[in-house]
Amino acid sequence: MPGATDPKRERYVAAMVLAGAGDALGYKRGKWEFNQSGPEIHKEVEEMGGLSSVNNKLHDFTVSDETVMHLATATALVTHVQGAGSESLYNNFADEYIKCVKDMAGRSPGETVLSSCHQLLSKRQRKPLEKIHTVPFSNSGGSCLAATRAMCIGLRYPGSADLDQLIGASIESGRTTHNHPTGYLGALTSALFTTYAIQSKPVKSWGAALVDSILPMAKSYIETSGADVEKNLQNWQFFEKHWTDYIALRQIRDGLAEPVFPDAYGVEERDAYYKSIAYEDWGGTSGHDSVIIAYDALLGCNDNWDELVSRACFHGGDSDATGTIAACWFGALHGFKGVYETNYKEMEYREEMEQLAHRLYKLSHPAAE
Repeated sequence: MPGATDPKRERYVAAMVLAGAGDALGYKRGKWEFNQSGPEIHKEVEEMGGLSSVNNKLHDFTVSDETVMHLATATALVTHVQGAGSESLYNNFADEYIKCVKDMAGRSPGETVLSSCHQLLSKRQRKPLEKIHTVPFSNSGGSCLAATRAMCIGLRYPGSADLDQLIGASIESGRTTHNHPTGYLGALTSALFTTYAIQSKPVKSWGAALVDSILPMAKSYIETSGADVEKNLQNWQFFEKHWTDYIALRQIRDGLAEPVFPDAYGVEERDAYYKSIAYEDWGGTSGHDSVIIAYDALLGCNDNWDELVSRACFHGGDSDATGTIAACWFGALHGFKGVYETNYKEMEYREEMEQLAHRLYKLSHPAAE
């Protein structure tokens, strides 16, 4: 197991590394990300010899824009000067996101993030003394990329005492390029659930905690921030309603019951469900459904890596987005338990992921050093 020295540190390493693995498996250089047939993807995996035979280098599985930006978020966190204040951290996010655009060629970056980073860079060039770290509110800012790059924020702020910092950092990391509740609340959720995984909270309780406790806190944060408050609140309900509906559907509204899935919930049924909750008929492309699908996969995988990948990475939607998030949560929960080494050993940027994981662990667990 790469870089492991103690169980919790191993889970940090696994969270970062498997986020990249989930991305690469779901992406397949765009071939699988843009294939809207889960059965076709599963057939191709079988022809490769099954998941255990999938080798990142041999089968040409590079990472997408999801991992490039996740690494940028982690870099912003570990290079932030302690005691410098939250605004300094948020500026770090913007700096690293602008830089990482140089590594987007061939990785299918979203138009929103490219446009936002261009806006940030242009503003800073015109007013170099002003550290502008967010773009204006936008009705097109609800896509999934804010969610897919924020999991590591949960590794940096893993304790219950860190909750206010986690809420602020995840929302502001999202608003840097995706200034819309559907976008930045996806970032909050992916960071929060990573924290819950590190805390070993029962997975079935996460959704109810988000709806009952965390979203109200997030709304208060937005109300006191003073930035586009009215526009944010007008667009708040979409994310909140989808999550409320989801936990009711799985009958986990109280956070205590075991989730209930349909008797028939195979590849085709999952494709249909993912599409039904999508913003534009392509499951996983938005800030709300990317985290719902990832959570659905984690709830239903029974702690099994093969099943998690089947549900989160090999479906007819934005499979690299959902795969990135779900695989990170799996690693934060279970480390590398049951994961095939072939799925990550020769993965692009693996060493960088491991190094960042160790630095995040050191920052968040100074007493362990």
